[in-house]
Formats: sequence, structure tokens, C-alpha cells
Amino acid sequence: MRIATDIGGTFTDLVYVDELGKVGIAKSHTTPPHFENGVMDVIEKSEIDQASIQTFIHGTTVIINALTERKGVKTGLITTEGFRDVLEIARGNRPDLFNVRYQKPAPFVPRYLRQEVNERLNYRGDILSPLDSEQVKEIVEHFKTEEVEAIAVAYLHSYVNPIHEKRTIEIIKEVWPDVAVTASHEVTKEWREYERTSTTVLNSYVKPIAASYVNRLEQKLLEKKSKSQNYIMQSNGGTTTFTQAKETPINMVESGPVAGIYGAAVLGELIGEENIIAFDIGGTTAKCSLISKGEVKVSTDYYIEKNDRNAGYPIKVPVVDIVEIGNGGGSIAWMDEGGSLKVGPHSAGAIPGPVAYGQGGTEPTTTDANLLSGRLSPKNFDYEVDLTRVKKAIKEKVADHFGITEEEGALGIIRIANSNMLNALKLISVRKGYNPREFTLVAFGGGGSMHAPALAKELGVKKVVVPVASSVFSAWGMLMTDLRHDYIQTFIQRLHGTDLDTFNNEWTKLENQAMTQYQEEGVSEDRILFTRFADMRYLGQEHTVKVPVPEGELTESSLKEVIHRFHDLHEKNYTFKLEEAPTEIVNLHLTAFGTVQKPELHKLESKNQSIQAAIKEVRNVFYEEKGWSKTNVYDRDLLGPAMTVHGPSIVEEPSATTVLYPGQTLTVDDYGNLIIDTGVE
Repeated sequence: MRIATDIGGTFTDLVYVDELGKVGIAKSHTTPPHFENGVMDVIEKSEIDQASIQTFIHGTTVIINALTERKGVKTGLITTEGFRDVLEIARGNRPDLFNVRYQKPAPFVPRYLRQEVNERLNYRGDILSPLDSEQVKEIVEHFKTEEVEAIAVAYLHSYVNPIHEKRTIEIIKEVWPDVAVTASHEVTKEWREYERTSTTVLNSYVKPIAASYVNRLEQKLLEKKSKSQNYIMQSNGGTTTFTQAKETPINMVESGPVAGIYGAAVLGELIGEENIIAFDIGGTTAKCSLISKGEVKVSTDYYIEKNDRNAGYPIKVPVVDIVEIGNGGGSIAWMDEGGSLKVGPHSAGAIPGPVAYGQGGTEPTTTDANLLSGRLSPKNFDYEVDLTRVKKAIKEKVADHFGITEEEGALGIIRIANSNMLNALKLISVRKGYNPREFTLVAFGGGGSMHAPALAKELGVKKVVVPVASSVFSAWGMLMTDLRHDYIQTFIQRLHGTDLDTFNNEWTKLENQAMTQYQEEGVSEDRILFTRFADMRYLGQEHTVKVPVPEGELTESSLKEVIHRFHDLHEKNYTFKLEEAPTEIVNLHLTAFGTVQKPELHKLESKNQSIQAAIKEVRNVFYEEKGWSKTNVYDRDLLGPAMTVHGPSIVEEPSATTVLYPGQTLTVDDYGNLIIDTGVE
């Protein structure tokens, strides 16, 4: 049996598949700060035999939470003499340009814990000044007296030659074996001093937190006699072992969300849709990503806490290109100082949750608004819902302020939430030069199917797909992933007249490194697949374009093909190409997959009954233009292949609801996915 669990801000999800291909799901409440308890709760709720688990895959928000809530450990930094203030200086591209009160983000390591050591390499990796070992020992002793719990080591040009970083790690382990330590070459071998140092520091900052969490989770699994192979979802769309996850936890910064994006790409391949906008609405956030021609976009230009007022903190590890906003089912509706209605980014979370949960929540949320407007049924909640309290909260906090009814107040909350989500969808489509009409929206998460039909209509998307197990689709996506490691090496080289032997030798080095790591993880050679990319640019440019590179030994002919691909991709990304201009490689990027057996998807059995038999009830639903309207509510489990439902109507499943608007049509495909025609011409 293979199972996948995904921790969200409000719920912890589980999907399992047994040896017969049967898929089952479960959902329980997230249990901060001991998230592992929520994982064990949802396994217990699924009623599976834990001793029969062969593969366990896990996605977690522990790392991103520790970073955003500043709940990592006290961290010290050792760096090259003269470079202790790299984190403070950062970049000059401040986002809030005309704000005279602008403050740069405070570094995660204060200045008194940033220590310099005498050592120096040049840009080729040649030693200019040897490492002062005694100085390193003095710094470690200083960190001991300051009660530091983790150390980051980031030296100049160590991405070319990590010799001094390796020796520093050896000294630290000799002097202080118990401290958590990270060297920059262990997390990234890309240039850019500030970004590399930031990534190293953030990895150290969360390393003890990650190790503690993974160890507690592993112990809980062992207590239940589980002998499974355990993996954790990474931000690059692949999985890694528990052991590796404890060493480089920064690779789990977007652990949970990216699995759904990858799952959407797998689903698209199955149903013949290669252009997809993946859209995930959970209890706390809404996330979206664009998949063009079946390719999930992965970048190392990732930031946390970056917005139009804040420069954020760079993390230079491969992360699926994803836009995330603080709008989900638990997002709180509130009034700003000017009297305007806002929804999010603050969330009621799992505790106390929306007013509807009856667990002490007093602020109206998106879930409360959907409940009051008839989109959600009180019968589908784990708690006894007091609609009177929900009405009262929306009336007092929203409706009375505008002099409108509670229903109109609820609709206002939904429309503001939809507007926020629409902006996120535009950021990854229209703003990047893609026409949404050419894409299919795959909606998942607990609230994805509820909001997607309205959003798709406004965005101009013609088709929405609500997959099977949509509310736990990120966990489903984990079952479809392979092991994955990315190896990125800065390699500045002009393409014209390049030495092919040197070029091929660099690729061989990266592939040998990947082979060694997978062998240590117990993956056989026949299960390892490589894909190659080069970050390229025109000579004199700052930005790069990621270009696919052919497998095998490169020749003059294949080099010309790479240059031709670069020109075409540059034109697509930046609207122009300079075919006569010299080109340059900046980074080599090898992605190594360790393939695993994935569950086969079975077609849905035909239902020998009419569509009328799937109607659960007729319920009043409050629509934008129609007001209260009697609406058929269908049970998704009773809908068979080729059955068609016309809007306005609602399709319910235990943990998700699909809201169909007037003029929209829903058809069930052979696999049980709901295919919605949004009515867009």
C-alpha cells in the first residue's frame, strides 16, 4: 500500500492506493504545533492497516511556517573576511521605491552573530589566502558562549571550489559535534553572493526544527509497526528521503503546494490537456501555477515574504513557479480604516476556525459566507453548525456597515475573495503573456471547485476540470511523483568556440554526483533518468532563459540546436531575439529522477441509473444575478460516466462542493473527473 499525507493550514489530507489500485481518502484537522499528531490522526481515520504501508510520502508546511513565524533557532554565520554584511546590504532594487520610510528586511542573523574568517578564493576557485583554522575554532567557541543552535558557512566563490567550506565543516564537527551546520555548497552551487548566503542561513535556521519534526514523525510511524519506505515532498516537484530532508530542509519550503501542481500536470497528460492553470484553494491560502505544453515551470528565483512593499528573502533552490495569496476557506472578512470590505490574508485556521465550526471563532470567514449563501450544506461539517451565529457574525461585522441583508453581505465576502483569487490567476497567465482562453483550469483543494467556475468565466477560461479526490488532490499528486534531485552548477562559458570536451566533462561530473547520491539512497541505476537544462543569455545581459539541452555527448551540431532553442525561447519570454549576438551559458542544471512505481488509474464503472437518482435535495442558493434560486444538489458518488448536469446546480462530495452557475454544463468523464463547460465563447 502507498499512502500520501499533506499538512495544510486547516486540514491534514491523506490519499492511499492499495495493491488492487483502489484509491481511498481521509481528512482530519491539522494539529499545530505538533503536526505529526494530525498525520497519525488522519491515518487512523482512514482505517488502513499501518503495518501494510509500503511507501509513505509526506508534504509539510513546517518549514515555511518556521520561516514566516520566525520560529527557527538562533543561528550564527561564518563568512569570508569583509563580507559579514552581505545579508544587511542585500540588493538595491527596493520595491517600494518612493517610500522614504522604507526599511530593508531585517536579516535572520544579527550582526554580532555574523563572523568573518581569513580565507579567499578567486573567481576560478584558486586559493589566494589559505583558511585560518584557528580563527574558525575561536568563532565556534564564541558561538558556544552565545548559545547558538545552528551555524551557516558561506565563503566567496565556494560554488566553484568548496575546499575551504569543507575544511570549516570538519573543524566545527571536531570542536562542537552536536551543532547543526550548513555549508553553502551543500544547498546551492549557483553564483550570487547575497542569494547564496541567504539560502544557507535559512537552511541552518530551520535545520534543527526539521530534524526534530521528521524524527518525531518517524518515531510515530515506527510505534505503529510501520516498515514503510519514507519520503518527503520537495519544492521542485519530486520527493526525497527523510535523511536527506533533515540535511537540506530548505528544499521543503513549498513542500505541500507543489504536489498538487505536479498532480495537475499528470492528470492533464491523462485527459489530453497540455496547457493547464492549476488552482488550489485550501483553508488558509489560494495557490496557482501555469503548466504550458505539459511542462511544470521550476525556478531558483524564489523569495519568501516578497510583495510590492517588501523585498523579501531569496532562497536559491529549485521551486515550482507558484503564486500564493492569503485567501482560503478560513480567511477572515474585515473592514479597513477607510470602511472597505477586505478578505484575508489573516485566517481563522483550524483553531478556532470559522464561526460555523462553533469552536470559539467570532470573525466571519469565506466558509461562513458560502454556508449562509447556500453553497455549502451544514450537513457536511464535522461540527454542529449554528446558522444563527453565522448570520449574526456576518450581520454585525459586514451587513450592518453597508446597510444590506446578511445574504448580500455573504455574497460581498465571496466576491471580494474571488477578486483576490482572480488577481493571482492573472499574475501567472495574462501578466506573463499567456492567453487564458488557451488553458484549462484544474481546480482542487477544499474550496477550489466552489470558486473555480465563477473565476474561470471571468478570466475567459472555457473549461474547468474538478479531479477525483479534489479536496486532497495535493496528496494524490504525491503518489504520482518520482524521487528528484537537482544539481545546478554555475559555469560561465561563451557558446561560440566553446571547448566541447570541457563542456561534456561538466555534465559527466553532475551525472556522476547524481548517481552516487541515488546509490546511497538505494535506487538502482536502471531507475535513474536525467534531463538537462542550461541557463543562457546574450552576452552583456543580466537575466537568463532556461533552455533544454539534448542528452548524451554534445557535438557542434547539438550545440547549434541549443543556441537555436535559446533564440526562440528568448523571443517567447522577452518578445525579441538577436540571432547575430554572441550567447553565453551561466548555469548548468541537471535534474535526476529516481523513478518509482505509480498507481494505475481505473476508469469509473458505469451507473445503471438516471441522473435524477443522483439528486440529494433541492436547496435555495443565493446567486449574484438571480438572488435566491431553487437548486438541484447532486451526490458526486452517484454520478456515472457521461452523465451531464446543467447549471445552476451543485455537486457535493464529503469534503468539497462544486458550484455550477447558470449557463454552465458539467459532464463526468471516464475516470470520474468533472468537466465543466464555463459558457465562455
